[in-house]
Amino acid sequence: MKDFPIRSILPPKFGELDSFRVFSISEVLSGENMNQALHRHDFYFFLLVSKGNGMHEIDFVTHRIEDNTLAIMRPGQVHRLELKAETEGYWLAFNKDFEFLSTIKDNTLLRKATSRNFYILDENEVDTLSPVFQLILSEYKARQLGFEHVIKSSLEILLIHFLRYHQKHQIVSEETNQYQQEKLQEFLYLLETKIGTIKHVAAFADMVHLSPYQLNSITKTLLGKTVSELIDDQILLEAKRHLLGTPSQVSQIAFQLGYMDVSYFIRFFRKKMGITPEAFRKNFP
Repeated sequence: MKDFPIRSILPPKFGELDSFRVFSISEVLSGENMNQALHRHDFYFFLLVSKGNGMHEIDFVTHRIEDNTLAIMRPGQVHRLELKAETEGYWLAFNKDFEFLSTIKDNTLLRKATSRNFYILDENEVDTLSPVFQLILSEYKARQLGFEHVIKSSLEILLIHFLRYHQKHQIVSEETNQYQQEKLQEFLYLLETKIGTIKHVAAFADMVHLSPYQLNSITKTLLGKTVSELIDDQILLEAKRHLLGTPSQVSQIAFQLGYMDVSYFIRFFRKKMGITPEAFRKNFP
């Protein structure tokens, strides 16, 4: 079993945009197929494919890349990417310390806009996004006066579009309102960042200033799952990441996930997955 490499945005460096990169996909591929092994990033990553095909596995969920698809990844997610040589589109990435993210507003927008990993868009949506990506790419290469401001403004426009696509694709009932969606996103962010220390429904509900009943009502309405089910899903995802991406023993992984009783963690994993953590690690392709 090999560790997952953790990829970072690398030099060259360009002042305050050290933590930002953008390319056309054709630049990256250079006429050859891409076949990446499983790895993780420490940065946000956006892949807009206007033409082409391939496969994108994100956190062990496989998505088919074809014309008019958009992939979005958050730092820490595990992924594997395959692209055919003729694929066209854009590839954009930035670190968590990118200066654009310094305000609460932008961090909130980013969290909401990146809450979903994959979209199948229509041609009009891609025609809307492509010029914005192209503007960012052109400004990034030319580096004329004020290019940083153009890039940051354009990136905010992209995030707003991503948020609109998220809301458009979200399956909700008629009684769903903006307040429920805000609370759901707040909970999902806490779930992803606090799962190693918090696992109780009441604790999460308290953190978003709701009762357990209210939070459960929101998650069942918007996602079709209870809070407990979402907590279990996140624990399993983190366990898989550790099992496949680190050489840590199962006891160490259990401790990192907040389990003092290793046997309890093993029973939980086997109940949900049908096999033990070690068997999952050994049998994963």
